[in-house]
Amino acid sequence: MDIGIVKIAEDKDFEKLKHLYDDNNDWRLDYNKPDLSVWTKSVRGISFRMVKIRTRFPDVLPGTLYDVLHDPEYRKVWDTHMIESKDIGFFNPNNDIGYYSMACPSPLKNRDFVLQRSWLDTGIEQLILNHSVYHKDYPPKKPFVRATSYLTGYIVRPSRNGDGSELGYVSHTDPHGKLPVWLVNKVTQIFAPRMVKKLHKASVAYPSWKLVNNPNYKPWHFPEQIASPRIKVEDCIKSAEERNSKNHFVDESELKESAAMDSD
Repeated sequence: MDIGIVKIAEDKDFEKLKHLYDDNNDWRLDYNKPDLSVWTKSVRGISFRMVKIRTRFPDVLPGTLYDVLHDPEYRKVWDTHMIESKDIGFFNPNNDIGYYSMACPSPLKNRDFVLQRSWLDTGIEQLILNHSVYHKDYPPKKPFVRATSYLTGYIVRPSRNGDGSELGYVSHTDPHGKLPVWLVNKVTQIFAPRMVKKLHKASVAYPSWKLVNNPNYKPWHFPEQIASPRIKVEDCIKSAEERNSKNHFVDESELKESAAMDSD
């Protein structure tokens, strides 16, 4: 789906995500270890490469992994990079809009997003995708840099080995500005493996956590539990601040690698 376009996700949108994940043509394999592979792909006009991850969690059921990716309360527990996450509203039981801000590794500036999220459970695999949209009540705010997700998605499948689950991740994101060259290697060699390790640990711990934390609350499965307001399409426009100001180019290319880069 195109940036800023708010509409119910269609089959072709999920098929695009699956194609990006399953087709390795034109992708460069940058990291390859047992049960974890990371590819990157150059994107014209964007300083940040598209990233793709394939991993396997032999001790995590697909349904559990899917719930971990959805559960907003549990994300506060395991996603240490999240600063704020807020539901803005929903269109239907499988499409909503939210605000998300994240801490970037020092010395980079933190980023934030306004995202439409869409998901599909086919019974065989589960897919979650998002792309950047606008909302008049959520303008860019300091000190964040408003980033753009062209397409970011997860695919959850039963493991090809017959045990546990396979996780696919594809991210075509423009963090905006000019980034340092050393960051690319950090993404593929350190950040991606670290993210996978953290998600695996969170997935293993989720069933016991959920048992004592609102165990029946799963609005991604039970739409009647959705508490956020219904979105008005006419509100999904650029804020007054965005309409009246120019994007400020952020040049972080000369930033030196900090020791904080290797801390979690």
